[in-house]
Amino acid sequence: MRVGIGYDVHPLVEGRTLIIGGVNIPHSHGLWGHSDADVLIHALMDALLGAVGEGDIGRHFPDSEEEYRDISSILLLARVIKLVRKKGFVVVNVDSVIIAQKPRLAPFIPQMISNISSTLEVEPEDVNVKATTTERLGSLGREEGIGAQAIALVSSLYE
Repeated sequence: MRVGIGYDVHPLVEGRTLIIGGVNIPHSHGLWGHSDADVLIHALMDALLGAVGEGDIGRHFPDSEEEYRDISSILLLARVIKLVRKKGFVVVNVDSVIIAQKPRLAPFIPQMISNISSTLEVEPEDVNVKATTTERLGSLGREEGIGAQAIALVSSLYE
């Protein structure tokens, strides 16, 4: 068994679609980034890559590469899970938290879990997504951005 952690944060800007967990969320602002800036999926990819000793998403999907501009992070997650399997591991479970003052994310969490579990090819009960605020403290509390943390547990196929 191996564990990895991931963290990501992106600023909120006008003129972008807000995508978290592969879900388009109605909001006045979206997250800025080279890809779709899906903080939840980015944190999850880093957790999975860390668990199998493969660095981080910047190493695998650099923002200097035009092919990743505005790409769906769910597509990148599918590439990461292929790498996890190629390294001889399967996902046991993942847990995550999204840190956002607004918008309210609870109504979208079931779809996020569905998107993640289907991409990872695990049962929905093996994927946990939570959302919290910072009680208006710090840059995330001032609605300047949204962050996410994730942890992934993987197991060797050969044990």
